[in-house]
Amino acid sequence: MDLELVEQVARLDAWLGEGGVVVLSGAGLSTDSGIPDYRGPSGSARRNTPMTYQTFTGDPLARRRYWARSHLGWRTIGRARPNDGHRAVARWQRLGLLHGVITQNVDGLHQAAGAADVVELHGNLARITCLDCGELTGRADLQRRLTAANPGFTAVAAAVNADGDVELEESALDGFVVVDCLACGGVLKPDVVYFGETVPADRVSRAFELVAGARTLLVLGSSLTVMSGRRFVLRAVKQGVRVAIVNRGVTRGEPYADLLIDAPLGVVLPNLARQTDTYRLLPH
Repeated sequence: MDLELVEQVARLDAWLGEGGVVVLSGAGLSTDSGIPDYRGPSGSARRNTPMTYQTFTGDPLARRRYWARSHLGWRTIGRARPNDGHRAVARWQRLGLLHGVITQNVDGLHQAAGAADVVELHGNLARITCLDCGELTGRADLQRRLTAANPGFTAVAAAVNADGDVELEESALDGFVVVDCLACGGVLKPDVVYFGETVPADRVSRAFELVAGARTLLVLGSSLTVMSGRRFVLRAVKQGVRVAIVNRGVTRGEPYADLLIDAPLGVVLPNLARQTDTYRLLPH
């Protein structure tokens, strides 16, 4: 690390040492786990627009297209494992340095690393919900059912997106069979917030509560392009909570940041984690 980056990391380390930190994470935190970013330097150009709730519920052909792509994408998302960044966040929580964890990601990697009580703003791809009866089931069960229903499906994904969707030629979708809810025969959907949906009010309220009680809002790997995440930075500034951002590339949070570190999270967070190894457990 160069001298400026060393000084920035030392400053962030001092803020962590004070405790009361709330982490807001984005797709950039998971790139080292093999899940691409949406907009950051590690992301690839996406040819297809993300699925909207209106299209998913109103167009059976679009729903079939989504499930075929997502079925392939889960082979990457489901195998992903936490990286040093996820493990650092979990360790800070165990040390009592974190006041809370909010994530825009749907990969469940914070919890896999050991973090608890994570506010999943956009849900989790590992859960499946029925739009008719509301029953929640696991993604592994659905994968087995889709595999059984499509024994001849041999398509190969060209690229995987951060939401678990993949790039796939239209011709590869012919004949793909979508399965329905075993309980009621209703329409199944990943338990995630699509474009056009609203983040559940209780999640937003809980996230605002965490920000209000924080000393520092630490943004990790988010460009803050959409208001879904940026609103918490705006709320932090309004309430006098300092904002630190670690992100590779452009972020719309720059005007509000008390500390902005433009560097790979895979470099910054392991260095922070090593420095916090000496901290004693703080009272919650």
